[in-house]
Amino acid sequence: MNVKLCCRWCVGIAVSLLLTALVQAQNKALDPVDRKEEWWVNRQAVNVEQMSLGGIDLLLIGDSITHGWDNHGELYEKYFGKYKPINLGFSGDQTAHVLWRLDHLPLDRITPKVAMIMIGTNNIGHREGTTPLEAAEGIAAIVQKLQKQYPRLQIIVLCVFPRDEKPDGEYRKRVNEINAALPGLLRRGNQGFVFLADINAVFLDRDGTLPKEIMGDFLHPGKEGYELWGDAVADYIVRAFQRYDRQENRQERRTRILSPLRRLFR
Repeated sequence: MNVKLCCRWCVGIAVSLLLTALVQAQNKALDPVDRKEEWWVNRQAVNVEQMSLGGIDLLLIGDSITHGWDNHGELYEKYFGKYKPINLGFSGDQTAHVLWRLDHLPLDRITPKVAMIMIGTNNIGHREGTTPLEAAEGIAAIVQKLQKQYPRLQIIVLCVFPRDEKPDGEYRKRVNEINAALPGLLRRGNQGFVFLADINAVFLDRDGTLPKEIMGDFLHPGKEGYELWGDAVADYIVRAFQRYDRQENRQERRTRILSPLRRLFR
């Protein structure tokens, strides 16, 4: 490769990296931001207090769809109660709000084993929202933040639930674009820790119609929708806790074996 060609190649790489950085900088889904509504601030304070007490093994992270478990206490207890959960769902939140909330929680006070994430629909549902790809990048950023804090955490990322009654609805198409981008974004270095779960078929008729009985506004699950959700993720959660415990057991065995050797060679 001659010098001139090499220089052109280097310039091309530099320009590509610069453009990538500029695109990421413009993606609002990646920029942590809070909200000022009183209920939102109060709910965050309650989460901070609950997390400060410790004893939490399961994080439920999301927007109004996750927040809605609060309206179905018996189902919440049935599906998640034994896992020592905390509901980190906030109505209206986008990925940027979740990133801010995680930055302002006492994450060091707990050592959770599993997280389940359902976020992204509000990113493409608001005038000031983001593109489907940007929303997917925001979801990946949440995963990365959790992994940085909890390297052994098992993370279940749920495909964004279907919107609109019919498969050709505009929001349904946008949601499908988010979900199509997630496998590639979540695959990078996450083997054994991050799992993408697509349970959307349980909500839909065979022709792809979203029944009003499942989601009355074609966005938020009703009681039957939450039951379908809970049943669909039950095995995912069980297996995630089992994987976490196996990792912990391997780490304990490794520590028992290596500790005498470390003392020997001090």
